[in-house]
Amino acid sequence: MYRHFFKRAIDFTIVLIALLIIWPILAIVMICLHFANKGAGVFFLQPRPGKDGKIINVIKFKTMTDECDAEGNLLPDEKRLTKIGRFIRSTSLDEFPQFINVLKGDMSIIGPRASLACALSSYEEDEKDKMLARPGITGYTQAYYRNGLSVREKRLAD
Repeated sequence: MYRHFFKRAIDFTIVLIALLIIWPILAIVMICLHFANKGAGVFFLQPRPGKDGKIINVIKFKTMTDECDAEGNLLPDEKRLTKIGRFIRSTSLDEFPQFINVLKGDMSIIGPRASLACALSSYEEDEKDKMLARPGITGYTQAYYRNGLSVREKRLAD
């Protein structure tokens, strides 16, 4: 019963209260990103597998521009990352728009990290169990190991 009702209700309530408190900070970040990204938007949608493998669009702040070279190819990430974007990533502020995903019911506050959609095909059978739960904004692996594990170890630990 906790997994099906209470966890969702707790996630929803916490996120709603958090958004009511931090909305001024998010508004400032959005204004800064609007100018840093030269009007190209402040949000970035990334398809990722959610509960039961259903693809969801994870919402993040857009920390890079859409600048292209002469052939129309995107410039390398390090050239497109803005100064404000670097700060937003280093402080993990880019994760806050995922609160919208929690309100929609696509994600949870704490749960297994959502992998990239292209990684689904490389999952082994023992890694697919994480698809039984809603993905989380944060989880055990991210909190305790950050970058200290291999990709497979992270997928198994979540």
